[in-house]
Amino acid sequence: MSSTSVTLDLPDGRVLRAHASSADQDAGVVVWHHGTPQSGALLAPVVDAAARRGLRVVSYGRPSYGGSSPRPGRDVASAAADVRAVLDAFDVPRAAFVGASGGGPHALACAALLRDRATAVVSIAGLAPFDGFDWAAGMASDAALRAAGAGRAARAAVVEDDDVEWFVDADLAALEAAWAALGADAGPAGAAWPDGVVDDDVAYAQPWGFSPADVRVPVLLVHGGRDRVVPASHSRRLLELLPDAQLWERPHDGHVSVLHALPVAFDWLVDLGL
Repeated sequence: MSSTSVTLDLPDGRVLRAHASSADQDAGVVVWHHGTPQSGALLAPVVDAAARRGLRVVSYGRPSYGGSSPRPGRDVASAAADVRAVLDAFDVPRAAFVGASGGGPHALACAALLRDRATAVVSIAGLAPFDGFDWAAGMASDAALRAAGAGRAARAAVVEDDDVEWFVDADLAALEAAWAALGADAGPAGAAWPDGVVDDDVAYAQPWGFSPADVRVPVLLVHGGRDRVVPASHSRRLLELLPDAQLWERPHDGHVSVLHALPVAFDWLVDLGL
């Protein structure tokens, strides 16, 4: 997998670590927003699925991940300015924003706040804003996110329960095969950058800094019916809030196995004319 990685110096003194797959510079671009935790490095199944459709992938580590500077107190909306800098660095005028799990809200933020750069959004197993519905129903454990709603100090004090069964059998099979690269990245990322996990959770559970109603491009929501990390009710809630969205539910998938739908989601982007 050939790629380019850069370290960007931002006006506020932070740095961002960003990555781009090698492809025709005129190819359509998808910006991959990683989940919690991840390093932001390019994942082979994402790049391979995109390349087969003539697409280029750009990715980056959110603050406190993968060599990117911390930004305590960040909200979901703050991703937009960082992504604008990444797009400028790779000379990308417009892109589709694709997020998995915790990457979903950040992809939506970029579409809402970078309207001049957005073509479409794909949110796979993504979270919804934590108001207006029972966001914890069906979640294997809501301890971390519920604490995050009380602030950063409360979230940082939570000790994760190793006995929680987050993944269903289909997820474990995916992590042993097609999506092994995700598991290989997530474990070390969580150990190396625990502040990233804390800041992510607080951003999800607090006001996002933008409204889903401000997303004016087409949105594809994809969710597994057996997801115990982010229940499918989150995508159903987003479907109510977004002006132009459709939802694909995959009843037999969990939080990771739903990523098997990514190639078809990329087909959807191509059909839109990305």
